[in-house]
Amino acid sequence: MAKADRLDRLDIRRIELEAEYRAALIAALRVTAAGKWGLFNHTADRKTQAALAPVLDELAELGDAIDKARETLCLPEFELQREFLAARGPVSADAVGEPKQAQAWLARLEADG
Repeated sequence: MAKADRLDRLDIRRIELEAEYRAALIAALRVTAAGKWGLFNHTADRKTQAALAPVLDELAELGDAIDKARETLCLPEFELQREFLAARGPVSADAVGEPKQAQAWLARLEADG
């Protein structure tokens, strides 16, 4: 019974962490959609990267905690973090800019509820 209670508390905490991650990501996406580049790491500008480091660090910490909880609960990886990390990095010259990419992400997250 104690193990079941511990797993229930962990699952509740996982759900809370996922909501925190989503809220932090949405806040960062809104800033990017408003025109501030760097969230998707399309540019190699060190100043921009340094300015966004706290946001990205927070997302990484939350994502790691979520994945650890999911592993303990025998759940798959946190899909939202995996998708976000896959969307980051250098892109071709004809790719959409970060603000438009952020707008698309926001639309998708709003549609998902």
